[in-house]
Amino acid sequence: MSGSGTPHHPHRVEDLCAAGRELYERALREGHVSAADATDAPCLIDCGLLHPALQDPGRLEPVAPAAALHRYLRASRARIAEERQREGRLLELLEPLLTAGRHADPSPDTTHLRLLKGTVRINDAINEAMRDAVGELLCVQPNAHFHDERGQVAAVRAMPRDQAFLDRGGRIRTLYQHTHRHAPITLARYEELRGRAEARTLDELPARQIIIDRTVSFVAADSDGITALEIRHPALIAHLATTFDRLWHLATPMYPQAVRTPSLNGITPRQRAIAALLVEGHTDAVVADRLGMNVRTARLHIAKLAATLGSESRAQLGYLIGRSGVLDPER
Repeated sequence: MSGSGTPHHPHRVEDLCAAGRELYERALREGHVSAADATDAPCLIDCGLLHPALQDPGRLEPVAPAAALHRYLRASRARIAEERQREGRLLELLEPLLTAGRHADPSPDTTHLRLLKGTVRINDAINEAMRDAVGELLCVQPNAHFHDERGQVAAVRAMPRDQAFLDRGGRIRTLYQHTHRHAPITLARYEELRGRAEARTLDELPARQIIIDRTVSFVAADSDGITALEIRHPALIAHLATTFDRLWHLATPMYPQAVRTPSLNGITPRQRAIAALLVEGHTDAVVADRLGMNVRTARLHIAKLAATLGSESRAQLGYLIGRSGVLDPER
């Protein structure tokens, strides 16, 4: 924190901040500045443009611009030379191997698929793909990891990227599970975004995925959310986009115009979804995972469902669900 109360963000010398430039120019005119004067511009010391005087450490003297320029250009040339040497070593290593595997199987085109490992690498790839996107962003966001720390950090980092896309005239459509309809982090996102951002919800969703301009997609490749598959094959993208559109038409609008699904005979839509899974023989834990809620919440809904139907046991509950007709398609 600087002396003026304004945060000073680290930067490179070529991106010298206004406070640093002004103080450096004054130091050149006057021959020195006090250490206290540099509180708002610590970058000048970090970049080597000011240094403590030998006789008085409380006084800072400027490095001549010519000397500073020479030092930085020398360092830059050294980096360039090092990169060229690295290029040479890479060519020496890999160029003889370029044709080594061509006879193995010439048919697969691996450029259409790429496995990405790690949150940073995945986000970098998504940022790169969205940089020039101007059409439509289709997102599937199931409940898994949405409320943990990593999920919340990812949501915050995505906001500037998504807003920039909307500012270019893009449209964002996102599918969530019904458990997100009243989640504060979800509602806050749509309160902040400006532009054509829409959201709908379903009981169950496929794995997390993003489709950008119907040309590239990122699909979760593990249950932990730290591995993703980048897809650029047109046929696969078309399949994913078609599946998304069909789910979208089945989903319940959430934003900008929320639609409330009415209860039927005292059975809420969420309880109907739970009833369907119970009839299939799933455990409480599986029901909770499929519907994006914790086990305790699932059991509360099951208890309310049992009370509504007058069930006194788990076995009787399945029978009463079937007899009640709550799962009839026409309902």
